[in-house]
Amino acid sequence: MQKNYATDIFKIISVIGLFLLTCRTYTQEPQIFTLKDFDLRGTVKSCLVIADYGKEEFEFNREGLLTKNLTRYNETDYNITYYKYLNGQLLEKRDEIYREGQFDKQTSIAHFYEVDTTDNKKVSEKIISYTGDVLGIYDYSYNEDGKLIEIIRSNNEGLDETNIEYSSYKGETTITYLLNGVILKSIRTSFKKNRKGIKNEIVLTKEFLDGIPNRAQEEIYDLEDKLISVKEFNYDETKKSFVIIKAINYTYDTSGLLLKEVAKVEKSVNTKEYIYQFDGEEEGNWVKKIITPENLFTTRSITYYQDELIISEE
Repeated sequence: MQKNYATDIFKIISVIGLFLLTCRTYTQEPQIFTLKDFDLRGTVKSCLVIADYGKEEFEFNREGLLTKNLTRYNETDYNITYYKYLNGQLLEKRDEIYREGQFDKQTSIAHFYEVDTTDNKKVSEKIISYTGDVLGIYDYSYNEDGKLIEIIRSNNEGLDETNIEYSSYKGETTITYLLNGVILKSIRTSFKKNRKGIKNEIVLTKEFLDGIPNRAQEEIYDLEDKLISVKEFNYDETKKSFVIIKAINYTYDTSGLLLKEVAKVEKSVNTKEYIYQFDGEEEGNWVKKIITPENLFTTRSITYYQDELIISEE
């Protein structure tokens, strides 16, 4: 039974991704979330989000690091994730699952991290269930430039080794992931000027299944690191090449907020426009987002850290 529980736990998908903006994660190393990942600015202490999938609550420390995320599907079903740091380094992450108002030990897990910087940086991640079972251990190794070069995963089913290789050629850089010697993913980054002569960054990610090309995605970013277009591809065995299946273009306002999204699938075109209302604070965070023509609403209630009063003694 314990082995079955472990399998179920590893299938849990973090709900935090439902709210995060498009995020550029090139490696599989432990990720730290900040205010920027949630399109928040200033000294935000907490943010309550109400959307069609339910409610999410986010809490941040004064450094802008995420410390708590609560996703509520209804009054009795919710998930809570806690993050603990030391000097900006993630030390602990706990995923607690509640169903029908009861804490579920069988699917709740904790991640503990240890950092060794004696030589080149190494990070060890131990994943433990709330029933006390060790579900897996991940060891992350970095080179002298701080780049992730190896991930070793071990559990009761064995050991897997992922090697990350870096190469450069004619202004392009490529990161290749090899799982037990078989290619898993490649990420190629290049730069190209658009029609206006502005240089954009192009990130092409190819994914492989048992070493065979499976699907790909091309992302283009502007000078301000905003995602302006995405193309998705599937691999066509007959043509022996990637075939585009979807293209999305994004438009932003001068402050960096998403205004329009145009998606093309074959001959159909779907356009979404975004309208915002703001909280009136100096930071200018939005508190209501309307997506047309569907008229979908997302509201946010934001609280800020207040400046501490300094009392002087005369």
